[in-house]
Amino acid sequence: MQRRSFLKKASLGIAATGGATLAAPVFAQDAPTLNWRLASSFPTSADAIFNGGVHFAKYLSEATGGKFNVRVHHAGEIVPALQVFDAVQNGTVECGHTAAYYYYGKSPVFSFDATVPFGMNTRQLVAWMHAGNGLKLMREVYDKYNIVNFPCGYTGAQMAGWFRKEINTVEDLQGLKFRCSAFAGAVLSRLGVIPQQVAGGDIYPSLEKGTIDAAEWIGPYDDEKMGFHKVAPNYYYPGWYEGGLQVSLYINKDKYNELPESYKAAILQASNMASTTMISTYDQKNPQALRRLMSEGAKLKRFSKEVLDACYAETQKLYAELSEKDPVFKKVYDDYAAFLEEVTPWFGVTEFNFDSFMINAIRQKRNG
Repeated sequence: MQRRSFLKKASLGIAATGGATLAAPVFAQDAPTLNWRLASSFPTSADAIFNGGVHFAKYLSEATGGKFNVRVHHAGEIVPALQVFDAVQNGTVECGHTAAYYYYGKSPVFSFDATVPFGMNTRQLVAWMHAGNGLKLMREVYDKYNIVNFPCGYTGAQMAGWFRKEINTVEDLQGLKFRCSAFAGAVLSRLGVIPQQVAGGDIYPSLEKGTIDAAEWIGPYDDEKMGFHKVAPNYYYPGWYEGGLQVSLYINKDKYNELPESYKAAILQASNMASTTMISTYDQKNPQALRRLMSEGAKLKRFSKEVLDACYAETQKLYAELSEKDPVFKKVYDDYAAFLEEVTPWFGVTEFNFDSFMINAIRQKRNG
């Protein structure tokens, strides 16, 4: 008891001198030692997004003085990439790191925990999740599936993908075999696109052989490693179907409820830190990768207004149809859409105008 009292006083003294983080191991000394497994949906080759799970485990261990340890398993190691949801739900693993829109087939509503066509950017999504009703609403959805969800990583706005031919008009979309996410595919199929489900490792050979005509992955840093520019040089933006992907940490609800409150708090802190680390990594690495890609022949192209307008119109129709069919989807979408409508004009006043000025100023400076 004397030793414990001494350590407690010592930790308070450290906190007072600015070293509060060092008190965590003392705080956790009476807590249980736990060893969990985390199944990731991502391959190690996509290191920036895969490491979201790795960083979460690192920060969690540090916050609990090494008492709460999570071993991260890459996609397919113990669970197939797109079965992380099921593995966490049924308790095969305690937790998982995945993108919720992979489970569009279970219900399109899960996509709001990731990204949706013509939806929020990263800043807006963070605001909706944490300051708005986003996390509350999604927790209600996941509760029925025995899962507790935490935001755990952001990629920022993604690119629209690699195309073997130019896309200038809506007619150019007719018959296009495009590897894309399920929600994007549901929109694009209304415009004549033939959505394709192709595993990450099979995208390049499929493009090379002409089995598919186009594919979206993530952004310059990840795309560069795949070599897509060598067989489909037209690199389109904006990625209207992924304006700000949020990656999720899934925890089995039964396991989560067994945790001490201090461990629940540590999970929240660790997932928030992992989120910051991931978006920082992408923002630092994407510009460099894009320059390299362009120097090697990638042709950077913007979708025409005609194409974007057509995709936007079909997206709004699909939202209305899904809302009519599913009251749960409608409840989440109505809140999401209202938040987006409120926050976007504000971004137009501040972020957009500041960014536009700085882009032009830097361009002029470089041009002398």
